Amino acid sequence: MSRLLGSVRARATLGATLVVAVALVAAGTAVLLSLRSNLLGEAGTQAERSAREVATELAVGTPYAELSLDVDDRPVQVVDEDGGLVAASENLERISGTGVDAVKPQPAPTGDGDDDDADPDDDDSGESLEPGEIGERTTVSDGSATIDGDTEDYRFAAVPVQDRAGDDLTVYAGAPLSAEHGAVNTALTVMLIGFPLLLAVVGWVTWLVTGRALRPVAGIRREMAAITASEDLARRVPVPDTHDEVARLASTTNQTLAALETSVERQRRFVADASHELRSPIASLRTQLEVAAAHPELLDLDGAVEDTVRLQRLAADLLLLARLDAGERPADARVDLAALAREEAGGRSGVSVRAEGDVAGELTVAGSRGQLGRVLANLLDNAQRHARSAVEVSVRRDGDAAVVAVADDGEGVPAADRERIFERFVRLDAARSRDDGGAGLGLAIARDVAVRHGGTLTVHEAPAGGALFELRLPGA
Repeated sequence: MSRLLGSVRARATLGATLVVAVALVAAGTAVLLSLRSNLLGEAGTQAERSAREVATELAVGTPYAELSLDVDDRPVQVVDEDGGLVAASENLERISGTGVDAVKPQPAPTGDGDDDDADPDDDDSGESLEPGEIGERTTVSDGSATIDGDTEDYRFAAVPVQDRAGDDLTVYAGAPLSAEHGAVNTALTVMLIGFPLLLAVVGWVTWLVTGRALRPVAGIRREMAAITASEDLARRVPVPDTHDEVARLASTTNQTLAALETSVERQRRFVADASHELRSPIASLRTQLEVAAAHPELLDLDGAVEDTVRLQRLAADLLLLARLDAGERPADARVDLAALAREEAGGRSGVSVRAEGDVAGELTVAGSRGQLGRVLANLLDNAQRHARSAVEVSVRRDGDAAVVAVADDGEGVPAADRERIFERFVRLDAARSRDDGGAGLGLAIARDVAVRHGGTLTVHEAPAGGALFELRLPGA
């Protein structure tokens, strides 16, 4: 059963069929009850009409022998106040449900005059009639009667009347219930035949509709399986032209694939660039060590140390970038950005720090002191590398944000390259030398750290014509 209902299509079809089945059963039951009630009411009305016609004849003084008792072959009884049958339909053979089983006129049984069944219209009728008056109250009961050998169920109506002689009488007249039984049985038969057919149609239509609605999902699944098997992230799933939830799912899936492709491509470029950057210092260091092994007197110790330091810095940068790409969350410590800027600028020649506005003491932000110190160090290294004579660091408060600006008096950054310089392993023409320009990771690390701390890092033109790097972080 679990395998049979293992698809959305099967569950939707079963659910829709069950809902319709419950609705049909409830509606069919209501229809049958309503139909039966209406037909019983109609039979009661017909029986009352027949009884009142006979009662009218009695009220005007028509003798019992001349009463119209055989109209439409309906059973009629006229019973006196003692329960004796004074008139009845001529072809009536048996009757039940009226309280009087006699079918031929006969006097009331002796001693039965006070019997409630024999005198159904006595004290509990609540009516006191005058000669020639017909009672307003009608009593309805169900029973059966046999007329000319045919036995049927009837609904009987009892109408009280007082004839001209002052005798209290009750007229019983019946209306057949065969029409009610036939109509109800016919309706029930139609429902028993029609409901399963209707449920089959509902299930079939639901199966087709859900299959058509889920067809794009099957296409998306197949394409995703093919992408997984081929590892080709450039492929995209088909987007149906339906503008519905499935189409939005396909669009979101393609956006996810595009982001994944970009991330994988970025990682591939990162690995390739890192390999390229590591190759040079490692090759240089190996060459120096091999020469030193053969000719110790030719060992360039300073060059070996310099290559080792450069290799160590590059490895540290790559490790930090890997941690940032892995989504490492910065620490939630309180860092005095003004004090950190003065600390990083201390000991650097040509670098000055000034506070603007109301920054007289602390300028606190939340984050990792080590990573934020790395950002400021990278910005100062970059500024000193390109400055002619001076580098200025300013700290200020801008609303709820803390801002640190690092400006130099160098040639500045062209507007076309102000975003490109934050890409990894990017060095502008003036900084192509690996010895002078580094590996092109400093500004990339600085921006990544700033973004991880909920801030921004942008570059503008400094007042002195050089580059102005602005680090903006949310205040703590």
